[in-house]
Amino acid sequence: MSTIAVLGAGAWGTALALVIARNGHTVRFWGHDANEITQIVAARENKRYLPGFPLPENIHPDHRIEEVMKDVDGILFVVPSHAFREILLYAKPFITEKISLAWASKGLDPESHHFLSDVVKSIFPAKPFSILSGPSFAQEVAEEKPTAVTLASNDDQVAAFWQSVLHNQQYFRLYLSKDLIGTQLGGAVKNVFAIATGVAIGLSLGANTQAALITRGMSEMMRLGAALGAQPETFMGLSGMGDMILTCTDNQSRNRRFGRMIGEGKSMSEALSEINQVVEGVQATMHIHVMAKQLGVEMPIAEQVYAVLYEHKSAKDAVVALLQRPIRP
Repeated sequence: MSTIAVLGAGAWGTALALVIARNGHTVRFWGHDANEITQIVAARENKRYLPGFPLPENIHPDHRIEEVMKDVDGILFVVPSHAFREILLYAKPFITEKISLAWASKGLDPESHHFLSDVVKSIFPAKPFSILSGPSFAQEVAEEKPTAVTLASNDDQVAAFWQSVLHNQQYFRLYLSKDLIGTQLGGAVKNVFAIATGVAIGLSLGANTQAALITRGMSEMMRLGAALGAQPETFMGLSGMGDMILTCTDNQSRNRRFGRMIGEGKSMSEALSEINQVVEGVQATMHIHVMAKQLGVEMPIAEQVYAVLYEHKSAKDAVVALLQRPIRP
């Protein structure tokens, strides 16, 4: 049995801490807010982000990073992508060569618009790592409903370690991949199209429109992936199509709910305030916009989402712009 530090006390961090603890490992559970951690310790439950799931005795919440990182075998980052670099640097003094590194954050780095793997390589040039991604709502994982995800890694031993820590034969299945770029890209881009699908729902455009957005969104994802050197089959797997279907078709998706509110006429600030949690697709839209422009990749749906969020274009005008594009094969 291993001792694992889980950094990030949101819903997904809590769900993964539960998976690891149920597998018999010891979990050191870190959150940056001392008051929230105090409440979790007192209630033995994360009542704000994942209520209804008591924490077993082998989960030890703490806001002191130096305590959380003592004698751990692995560290799993489950923080929002915009905070990933900051938290990685915060934990850096405690990350020794023997500690195995992984993250389950989906998104891109706000400073560079690069992948989180690039951030890790810039801080730990020689350290191997693993990336967890795929269709996985925290609530359903906590409820032990069967879930399958992708674990991408640049090192077979590190991948085997995290597979042994996270895999649960009853409900949490991991498939291994070596495609770091494709796995990360799918986890970031699907949020942009979940917003687009939500906008369509807010405009009452129907199921046909949603199916078109998901399908053509997959084409845009694959075009960008090809330009970045990702493996095409990755996008037909769990971290591509799987995550796209999940995020675009269920109201548990914050990005889909956010898009619906935009389609209903609410401002971006109003929608974010109502959701009151991180909506990764908002920043991902900006990053994907920059990336696509730099690479010369055509992504019309993503461009219209960007125009609605950052250029004050109306959602209805964005729909018209997509429909009036020249016909093509």
